[in-house]
Amino acid sequence: MANEPKIAALEAELAATRAQLAATVEELSTRLDPRYQAGQAAEKGRQLVRDAIGTDPAADPSARNRARVVLGAGTAALGIIVSAIVRRN
Repeated sequence: MANEPKIAALEAELAATRAQLAATVEELSTRLDPRYQAGQAAEKGRQLVRDAIGTDPAADPSARNRARVVLGAGTAALGIIVSAIVRRN
């Protein structure tokens, strides 16, 4: 009879651990979902453009400068790739 409270406490702890594990697995499967990843990448891209052109009045000036550098570097890389393809042909 003295072990019954211990057993009940262990069962409650086990149930809580299972619920936590299920939540963790659900979060991981969401994060690894390709559609979720694509949506996150698209949103980051939209935010990068908003930061670069300054349409977000709440944007941090350092975020604006970083966005402009990233977009400038991407544009330069694209220009190099296009010119390499044109030269090949």
